[in-house]
Amino acid sequence: MNRNNTWKWILVILVVLWAISEFTPPGDRNLIEEFNAAASNRDTNFTAIVAQARELEKQNPNRSYGHLRQAIGTNDISRYFPDIKLKQGDDATRTILTRIQRNAAGKIKLGLDLKGGTSFLVGMDTSVLRNEGETNAAPSADRQQEALSQAIEVLRKRVDKFGVAEPVLQPSGENRILIQLPGLSEADIQEARATIEKAAFLEFRLVHPESDQLISQGLGAPGYEKLMLREKKADGSEFAAPFLVKRKAELGLTGKYVSRAGVTRDPVSNTPEIILNFDSEGAQKFGEITQNNVGRLLAIVLDGELYSAPRINGPIMGGSASISGDFDLKEAFTLANVLENPLEAPVKIQEQRGVDPSLGADSIRNGVRASIIGIVAVAAFMIFYYLLAGVISIFAVLLNVIITLGVLCSVGTTLTLPGIAGIVLTVGMAVDANVLIYERIREELAAGKSLRGALAAGYDKAFGTIFDSNITTLIASIILIFMGTGPVKGFGVTLTIGVMVTMFTALVVTRLIFDWLLAKNMISTLKMMQFIKGANFDFMKWAKPAFALSWALILIGIGYGIYRGKDAMGVDFIGGDSLTLRYEKKIPVEQLRSAVDPLKVGDVGIQYQEGAIDASRTLQVTTAFDTGFKVEEALIKAFPDAKFSRVQLDKVGAVIGAEILKSAIIAAMLAMFGILVYVAFRYEFSFAVGAVVAIIHDVLMTMAWFFLTDRELSAPIVAAILTIIGFSINDTIVIFDRIREDLKLGVRGSFREIMNGALNRTLSRTIITSGTVFLATLSLYLFGGGVINDFAFTFLVGILTGSYSSIYIASALVLWWHKGERPKTSSSIVVDNPAAAHV
Repeated sequence: MNRNNTWKWILVILVVLWAISEFTPPGDRNLIEEFNAAASNRDTNFTAIVAQARELEKQNPNRSYGHLRQAIGTNDISRYFPDIKLKQGDDATRTILTRIQRNAAGKIKLGLDLKGGTSFLVGMDTSVLRNEGETNAAPSADRQQEALSQAIEVLRKRVDKFGVAEPVLQPSGENRILIQLPGLSEADIQEARATIEKAAFLEFRLVHPESDQLISQGLGAPGYEKLMLREKKADGSEFAAPFLVKRKAELGLTGKYVSRAGVTRDPVSNTPEIILNFDSEGAQKFGEITQNNVGRLLAIVLDGELYSAPRINGPIMGGSASISGDFDLKEAFTLANVLENPLEAPVKIQEQRGVDPSLGADSIRNGVRASIIGIVAVAAFMIFYYLLAGVISIFAVLLNVIITLGVLCSVGTTLTLPGIAGIVLTVGMAVDANVLIYERIREELAAGKSLRGALAAGYDKAFGTIFDSNITTLIASIILIFMGTGPVKGFGVTLTIGVMVTMFTALVVTRLIFDWLLAKNMISTLKMMQFIKGANFDFMKWAKPAFALSWALILIGIGYGIYRGKDAMGVDFIGGDSLTLRYEKKIPVEQLRSAVDPLKVGDVGIQYQEGAIDASRTLQVTTAFDTGFKVEEALIKAFPDAKFSRVQLDKVGAVIGAEILKSAIIAAMLAMFGILVYVAFRYEFSFAVGAVVAIIHDVLMTMAWFFLTDRELSAPIVAAILTIIGFSINDTIVIFDRIREDLKLGVRGSFREIMNGALNRTLSRTIITSGTVFLATLSLYLFGGGVINDFAFTFLVGILTGSYSSIYIASALVLWWHKGERPKTSSSIVVDNPAAAHV
């Protein structure tokens, strides 16, 4: 046996070594120190750069990349890094720092909720696009995809100027782009918003030669439109001059032909102006326009607004032009940046989420602490209850965590707060497979089998149950991946990988260890604790009152949620701004509301939050979309003693919220349909109906308690609720599998007696599995903080509800479906002793 297992041992060792290599080193190294270590040819200038960057880091930690860029300034650092090859036109500083940043980065990628930063979800208006050679036809899917790809590249160039290390820009759906910018300062965030949303659709149009006369007579002209040129007088007052401007760009000359844009100052007025350089085709068009229209005015129109209308005094063949207007130096640089990178279609920010880096560090600390406590609690119980077998199971669970992290890093998954929760919950659920196997081994040993025979029979009989329960969980988690967004999708990825790794470690690794111990004659028996022995409860006696009480509680809770209305829905669903502020002095809510009411920003939710265990204190403010900044400024100004400081700001458009809600409902329905089909195929239709009704019960019951405790639904909570589907069906499948087995073996007695017998024999497994998952989740609830707290509360309710519903909803419905009679699928073989039936 040992010889036959050699290749399995080699496989396990190789998988573990591969996983460790994938996430090593796990954390980021300090970028400034890595920059210093990687340099060569150091001189006093380089030493001064490093010293300044270190000083900036002390004043404002967590922005190493930005500090280095600031310290480098206009210095040429390429001579210090001769091994990094630069291409012509590269920004040397950015290219070198990006390379060093990659080398210093840890293998475990952290989401913005863990490392801090800002993300924007940008929607593109594709209605302005046209297919090649067509003027009125709606844009094709290929044309939209082309515009989306172009927008990603354009926006990438625009955000490069903010000196962000490794910005993330990726498509999200058919016409949206997700932009993640870690570590932006508050000033940079506001500028980033303006830079991203600026379409910069530049056009060069001719002004009508009789513009002044026609306008003075109140007349227009075919093919022309009236645009206003706003300028400032010497005294600072503004005036607007009207011009009749062609509706279309002359010779199609637009910003797409601009190769470079920069800022200079007018030598006479000293005001900022933008210098444009055209590419070869643009230069030819511009030269032709100026040559054929000497004496006419040429309007420079940006995003439909007239910026200037200079007179063409002669042909301009050099391929350059200038834009002057009413803007300061900073606005000129921003405008030059977007003109150099124009978009084919306008974009609008539909969602913004921001987390202060210090909050991200707290989240990591809380998440790691909760994870360690959860794992230790589960390990302690398993070792106490199953002794040597418990030690083996915990070893397998640790390998589970290692391999799961390796796979997550290998596929490039970003770890978020819900992802940490997913890993901890996977640890709890991974114990389930071991419990199923050990309880089966216990039964075989009690029936008189040898240890070797009991181990073989235990693994063989548990395999079907483990396979079915994990497949049904996978159905739910895979749907989360394809139907979910943001944290929902991330949780689905983590759970899917965790479940698949669990089957490997539980069925392969633990079996290998037991075989090795037997081969070495190191064990001759397998002792285990047993709290519940010979249970003989009449569960079905209380089925009807329990069933009625459950649905009554659901009606009360859901009804209360409907009564709460928008107060029960977070900004993820109804849209709006969710602002989180730290404070030093607690101000009464009534005073806070009095300071906000004059802003007339609609209904404002204000709630203080305190950590269940730690001393974290924050103020949560929810308000209408894009009004969070205004509310924050008002509170800081009105209550300086409170010392409010922002740690998080989420801005979600109503359209995005509606889509999240829609995708969550569709995901739940698809998951239940998939489970219905699978259970009906593996068992029979009555079992499938019972399982799906139990799932619906668990989801509604969890939501009911969530509403009754005055919590708000959010995207991570959707992940928790949908995950309950997987947990609920897992427990139900274990019970159904035992009922089916007893029916096939023809165990004597009525269907009710068979069902009670199966429930009693699986009771120990149900309590242990639910208890270990409960311990892991309880650590998240007590020590996770923030989003994890609500997430963990939801799952705690789901664990209790899922265990209960497997008995009093799923099993009871199957019993009533068949009116207490045995299903026709039962075997004709009848045995008197149920325990003997499992030998």
